[in-house]
Parts: sequence; C-alpha cells; structure tokens
Amino acid sequence: MTDFLTKLNDIIWSDPLVYLCLGAGVFFSLRSRFLQVRHIPEMIRAMVHGHSSPDGVSSFQALMISIAGRVGTGNIAGVATAIAFGGPGALFWMWLVAFLGASTSFVECTLGQIYKTRDPLTNEYRGGPAYYFSKAFAHTKSSKFFKIYGLVFAAVTVLACGILLPGIQSNSMTVAMSQAWDVADWAVAIGIVIVLAFVIIGGVKRIATFASIVVPFMAVCYILFALVVVFTNASQIPEVFRLIFSSAFGTDAVFGSIIGAAIMWGVKRGIYSNEAGQGTGPHAAAAAEVSHPAKQGFVQAFAVYIDTLFVCSATGFLIITTGAYRVFEGESADGSVLGEGGLLPSDVSVGPTFVQVGFDSMWSGAGSTFVAISLAFFCLTTIIAYYYMAETNLRFLMGQSSTIYLRPLRSTLGANLTLLLQAAILISVAYGAVSTAEDAWTLGDIGVGLMAWLNILGILILQQPAFKALRDYERQKKQGKDPIFDPVALGIVGATFWETYDPDTNSRPREEITSS
Repeated sequence: MTDFLTKLNDIIWSDPLVYLCLGAGVFFSLRSRFLQVRHIPEMIRAMVHGHSSPDGVSSFQALMISIAGRVGTGNIAGVATAIAFGGPGALFWMWLVAFLGASTSFVECTLGQIYKTRDPLTNEYRGGPAYYFSKAFAHTKSSKFFKIYGLVFAAVTVLACGILLPGIQSNSMTVAMSQAWDVADWAVAIGIVIVLAFVIIGGVKRIATFASIVVPFMAVCYILFALVVVFTNASQIPEVFRLIFSSAFGTDAVFGSIIGAAIMWGVKRGIYSNEAGQGTGPHAAAAAEVSHPAKQGFVQAFAVYIDTLFVCSATGFLIITTGAYRVFEGESADGSVLGEGGLLPSDVSVGPTFVQVGFDSMWSGAGSTFVAISLAFFCLTTIIAYYYMAETNLRFLMGQSSTIYLRPLRSTLGANLTLLLQAAILISVAYGAVSTAEDAWTLGDIGVGLMAWLNILGILILQQPAFKALRDYERQKKQGKDPIFDPVALGIVGATFWETYDPDTNSRPREEITSS
C-alpha cells in the first residue's frame, strides 16, 4: 500500500502541477496588475474593519479561520522537509509561490464570496470551489458539466480534509512531543481527540472564536522567539541569503545539483503551507460578513504573506542560521547526505526535530518544549479548519442530492452524515498520531495535489467575475465610497446571495432581515 500511495503521489505531484501553480500565479498577477503589491494597505484596512452577524463571522475571524488552516505543521515540519530534500534554495521557491499565490488566493477567495450561500440547516454562510463551480455556470450550456465538477471537488475535499490531511498534523504533534517529553503516541492521540471533539461539535462560530484567540497569539510568539534565535546568530544572515539564492538557481557548489528538487519541494511545501490555489481559503472567505467580495479577497491574499513570508521564513532562517539542517540526495532520508549545518545529531529524523534542535541551541531543553507547545496549538487549529472545510463540502453534497432524491430526509440524514464526518476526522487524527511520518505526509500530499489540480484549472476558466469585482471595488474606492457589491449591474450571473443585498440594513441581506 505504501508503494502504491508513493507512486500515486509522484503522478499527482509531477512537473505539470508545479508549472500550473506557478503559471496561474504569474497570469493572475499580470492581469490584476500585481494587486499583491498595489493593495497591501487595502489588505490591512479590510482585515481590521468589518463586523460579524448572527450568520456570518467578521473579516478578522474569517482571516483567523483561514490562517488556522494555513499555519500548522507545514510552517515547521514542512519547511524542514523542504530544506532536507530540496536544499536551502527551496525556501526561495516558497517565497515565490507566496508572492504569486497571493493573487491566486485573491481570485479564489473573491469567487468564494461572490457565490456564497446560506446553509439551510444552520443558517450560516457557506461557500467554496464546489459552490462557485456549480453556481457560476448554472445558466450556461456547460451547467451540467460544472455541476458535476463541483460535486467532484466537494467529494475530493471531504476526503482530503476529513481523512487524508489531518494525520499530518497529529503525526507532527506526536513527533515533537516525543522529542520534548518522551510522551507515548497513544497518549497524544487520545488528548487530541478529546480537545477536537469539544471544538468541532460547536460549529463555525466556536471554530471562529477558538481560532481568533489562539492563532494570533501563538503565531506572534513563534515568530518572535524564532527571530531572537536568528538575530543571536546575526553574523550568519548574509551567508544564509547567499546560500538560499545560490541553491535556488543552481550555482552553489554543494546544493546546485538539486535545483529541480529545490523547485519541486519549494512549490509543494509552499502550497501545502499557504494553500494558495488549493481551494481551502475560499471556504473561510465565504463565511465572512462583508459589503463587497473583494474585501475578503484582499484579506485572504494577505493571509498568504502571513503564513509564508513571516512564519515559514522564521522557521527557515532559524534552521539555517543555527546549522540545524541536513540535505539528502534523491529526495529521501535514505539517500546520501549532500551537506549539513553541523548541529544535528546523527539520529535526528527529518521533521519538527530540526526546529527543536535549532531552538535548543539557545535554550537547551526549553526549545524542544516550546516547539512542541507551538505545534500543538498550530496543528489543533489546522485540524479544526480542515473539519470546517470538510463539513462545508458535505453540506454542499447533501444540498445537491436533497433537491433531487432526499428532500424528506434532508435534516435527519444531514445530521447523521455530519456525525459520521466528525467520527472520521477523529479516527484519522488518532491514526496519524501513531503512523509513520512518511505515510502521513504521502496521504496529505495526495489530498493537497488533487484539490489544487481541480481548483486551479477551474478558476482559470471562472476568473472573470473575480476581476469584475476587483475593478468595481477600485472604481468605487476612487469615488470615495465604501464599496457595495451589485452583481446584476456587473453582469455576474448566479450570485444569488448578493442579488438580495441591502446596504442600508447593517450590510445584511434582505432575506435575513425579513426572516428574523
């Protein structure tokens, strides 16, 4: 089974997917006139302004749900893995993916807002790729194809976020806690399951509240402590930059021979970490209460920067400046060692232990504990975000089938399937905690790759409404207005939620006002 999954992962994460991710980012950047640079002030403004409602979360809470999904083991173990198999140059390609991916994230998350809807069971806002693929083309000759396309994406997302991806997070938590405290795997598994069960049963509001409290605090603490270690080794910083760029472009004497691996691992781990183009960000974006979809598009574009340029960079510099890295030939820990920083003991495995050893170089023993605690919070919030996305797509699948076959059983069956999903993700977490890191990462990469293929190809076709929204937002801002979205005036079809929007009633849709 391991060999089969490895071969499947190699097929999914072949060169075409790398080219697709980078090419889409370049295209969206050019078409938006590099909004990821021009609109940084607007990103920050949209992040701090806005409000929640009984059915939607604030822009900041939606950002925190999104970052909860982005900031996790990918920022710690993922960066270590990228450096181990792609060399220090992989960090440059992670930066490039983040820069280009910010425009991709804007497009997908703006689409998520444009085509969001109201959950008939909970009355909460729901949206994501499955929703925008099915709704945007509902009035075209291609409606049947894209309805099926949306169903396929929803099913893949339930599989990826509900079963394939959570195990990576719990596995990294187990490895870090074992390194720090010599805790048994089964004990970690039980602890994670208990905490998760309490949070995910509470629904999106509890998820948003939990994430908005935990994520900013832990992210800031992690970055600050990492920077303390980096600046303690400030004399190494110029050499670190030289090593990163020379390795990224194949001119380094030691790591120049693995430039292909640097690109592959930088892109793979960059997308896994910041999720730009993967299709996960639009789920959180759709939950926000905003007056214009572009506002949440800006917020989610900034989330990519927070994840990669801040958190991943802090990890990468920590590992390289302290010398807590080892680079292997053949993209496997079984390969020969091409080079190393000299700090790692010979028996250290690839993963969060690289970061723990780096922190321990300054705070012996305490560094491992700090990383274990950080990973515990990061991974828990990420798994919670995975559950939210899996549940959203399950709701979509149930909604589509209910309108045809199961309307009388909709409420009961939906509740039962939700309980089944909750059980599945808890089992996945427990299994990941006691499985090998190789198996956990392989399953997770398959999930990420499948979602990225489907979403990026889809938004390249569906991009027009997102850019109409961007131009409309910019036009209204130039007129000194707080932008209000009107899809009918822009010729956008299928944005049914916004067609009943009332800007004079606290930015809430008329359907909500009349029903409350």
